[in-house]
Amino acid sequence: MIYRFRVILDNDTEDDVFRDLEIRETDTMEDLHNIITQSFGFDGMEMASFYVSDDEWNQGEEIAMFDMSEAGNEVKMMSTTIIKDIVHEASPKLIYVYDFLSMWTFYVELAEIVEEAQGTDYPNLMFVHGQIPDEAPDKMFEADEDEDYNEFEDDLDIDDYENLDFDENWN
Repeated sequence: MIYRFRVILDNDTEDDVFRDLEIRETDTMEDLHNIITQSFGFDGMEMASFYVSDDEWNQGEEIAMFDMSEAGNEVKMMSTTIIKDIVHEASPKLIYVYDFLSMWTFYVELAEIVEEAQGTDYPNLMFVHGQIPDEAPDKMFEADEDEDYNEFEDDLDIDDYENLDFDENWN
């Protein structure tokens, strides 16, 4: 079977940037990584990871390009993970992050599962919409949204031992 994906750049601009592509369900996540990078004009030489996602695009389990985990923390690898083992009708969404310095972030969604077409080479770039910007879009984090946020401001005077609510005879 052939999986048809829509890969959308996470950007806050007016212009949508996405690619529609086809790939065999039996190909690896590394093959999916390669068609995504090629379709958006990247050289594919930067670190990247896929993350399983739920319906609200919350980031879940990582499928990494390289094993950078510490001993005992098993991470699925793109090169050995088959697409259909991760993505299917019950779990159709992935987050793809390319180049951890620039943080190019894409939403990858399984749009359709179809029969293989005779005479078509896979993976196949079906449709291109929009141009990728020169730089990755800026990411807003919660602290960035709150201009008055100060992680060190808690109204406690550390020299005022009487009001720190500390029982020095606790044991």
